[in-house]
Amino acid sequence: MFSDTSLRFLKALLEAAGPSGFEQRASKVWHDEAAGFAEVSRDVVGNTMATIRGRGGPTILLAGHIDEIGVIVTHVDEKGFVFIAPIGGWDPQVLVGQRIRFLGRHGDVVGVVGRKPIHLIKVQDREKGATMPDLWVDIGATSAAEATALLSVGDAGVIEQAMVEMPNGRIVSRAIDDRIGAFAVLEALRRYAASPGAATVIAVATTQEEIGYSGGGARVAAQSTDPAMGIAVDVTFATDHPSVEKEKLELGAHALGGGPVLSRGSVISPVVFGLLRDTAESLSMPYTVHAAGRYTSTDADAIQLARGGVATGLVSIPNRYMHSPNEMVALDDVDRTATLLAECCRRVDATTDFTAR
Repeated sequence: MFSDTSLRFLKALLEAAGPSGFEQRASKVWHDEAAGFAEVSRDVVGNTMATIRGRGGPTILLAGHIDEIGVIVTHVDEKGFVFIAPIGGWDPQVLVGQRIRFLGRHGDVVGVVGRKPIHLIKVQDREKGATMPDLWVDIGATSAAEATALLSVGDAGVIEQAMVEMPNGRIVSRAIDDRIGAFAVLEALRRYAASPGAATVIAVATTQEEIGYSGGGARVAAQSTDPAMGIAVDVTFATDHPSVEKEKLELGAHALGGGPVLSRGSVISPVVFGLLRDTAESLSMPYTVHAAGRYTSTDADAIQLARGGVATGLVSIPNRYMHSPNEMVALDDVDRTATLLAECCRRVDATTDFTAR
């Protein structure tokens, strides 16, 4: 299980604001932790890379995206109310009544998401969901001049929500997707560094995944590091809570505490899937399999097509309440994911044939 140092790092990482395109605070936390045991570098799209050199083997890329969904200021009206648009995929219902922390030019600004009270909504409209144009953020200003002295169009924000520890080794945070993946790849690198194999392993905290329709930071990282093998680490939908019985037919059965989820099919290399599966079984580690018939909607899609192609795998951590202020994971699953990645990397050497077969 994780050391106290790693748990303090996890808390700091989850509580650092870092919406897509504005990842600097979270990236600095990750960078400073990585610098304690690895070679660290950055690139122009904001990726942070930590490297442990191997003994003449191929290069392996471990990618966890460090950005989170958020909001961006689009307009400030004459009364000082702030209007916002989403960064990434939001259900607007979960924003109603939340506090937002904006990353203002002169310091952070906290506001409250407002909507017309239920009492003032017409009866026939009460069961309709709110849309983004129905919402505004009240920062306590009384005029446009007062508001714009604090915030500018284009300033980003995140929900103001600290990490909370729950019973049974579970945690909740607004930024589990996918700060937990960025944490897992660095923890895997830390464990690999304790006993390196032949492969050179590069853990990357990638940027812009939540808006990365062209591949985001993962595409840049896979191009620049030229790995033979890449593994993306993300979250996937836990299906062990009420109301998802039908969805299990498509998503599979993935429970908190059930171990990492290994994707198979689609862009996934059968060689890398086999390495991950065999490693998990050799460790007597529980895992489940997710069938991906098309794209994965993760960094894996971008990594797989870099340069002449990268043998790519995807390991996911079951997550309840995706894209909400209180996403939930089990720390056991995160711990197993880090162990699985480190041990899988040790099994790769110069003789490993990544040719799909």
